[in-house]
Amino acid sequence: MPSGAKYWRLKYRFGGKEKTLSIGVYPEATLAFARSKCDEARKLLLNETDPGLVKQVKKRNQKLINANSFEFVAREWYAKFSVQWTAKHGERILKRLEKDIFPWLGSRPISEITAPDLLSALRRIENRGAIETAHRAHQNCSQVFRYAVATGRADRDPCGDLRGALPPVKQTHHASLTDPKEIGALLRAINGYQGHFITKCALRLAPLVFVRPGELRHAEWSEFNIASAEWRIPAEKMKMRVMHIVPLSTQAIEMLKELRALTGDGKYLFPSVRSLKRPMSENTVLGALRRLGYTGSEMTGHGFRSMASTLLNEQGWNPDAIERQLAHGERNTVRAASSLFLIDFFINQ
Repeated sequence: MPSGAKYWRLKYRFGGKEKTLSIGVYPEATLAFARSKCDEARKLLLNETDPGLVKQVKKRNQKLINANSFEFVAREWYAKFSVQWTAKHGERILKRLEKDIFPWLGSRPISEITAPDLLSALRRIENRGAIETAHRAHQNCSQVFRYAVATGRADRDPCGDLRGALPPVKQTHHASLTDPKEIGALLRAINGYQGHFITKCALRLAPLVFVRPGELRHAEWSEFNIASAEWRIPAEKMKMRVMHIVPLSTQAIEMLKELRALTGDGKYLFPSVRSLKRPMSENTVLGALRRLGYTGSEMTGHGFRSMASTLLNEQGWNPDAIERQLAHGERNTVRAASSLFLIDFFINQ
């Protein structure tokens, strides 16, 4: 070729027409390889079969196989539904499939994958001790199979046949304080925190709103309405992809007014110490709790949610309202929701 590239081609006649069969690129396709392909083409011609047409059919069949492979269907499912998830949640699902499922089942036609095939892949995850990951991978695979059934590329979801095949996950809970006297001591310790003022404000706000740690540190001033005492977290930031409204107590409003004087001109309530354009690190609140003397088995950033849930349920508040304020429930199943955390009660214990 004018570009210097070299290709193997076979000229032949079929049905009275001159045709050319592409064999490969030199030197990746060796002379021996090209000769073997020529021999195969001549045998087809002797049987009155067009080798070019055979090649086209094989190529088309391979595309159909690829389009029906588990990996192709899974990526199609992911592209369709990942818009409903948070970016981090979607990344975890895709990484799980790429690491633990695609290497063993990705190239297989999805309609041919059986329950034992899937169990074999899940056992690899189980054998390294990642039981919860194995269960999550099982759940994701089931979602992919159900999508394949809906789109006509599989007859059934074999994941249901594996019910009980994996060992149960040992439930672990985020460490938190639930005794009112211990909570009172924690809140007094937070009020006396001698570290960075922004970190102290994050610690003070956490028990007043009991949102997830990521939602707290990504809080933006544009989401707060001090006049109506509301914090409206956009749907794209929420795990359930539904806007979440957090009522703000008097104590929260007073703290926000203090903080606004320091960070109100920026985007985030709690910016990073290195850049105002980024939120504080996910380890900032956790590190502050450690400096206050609380170990990982006593209290975590996520523990403020468990603390609120336990105490509010013990106080007899509406369970639906508590679950809604924790952003656990769907809106149409909730009767009421409000910020009910009795901070003064615990401080005075």
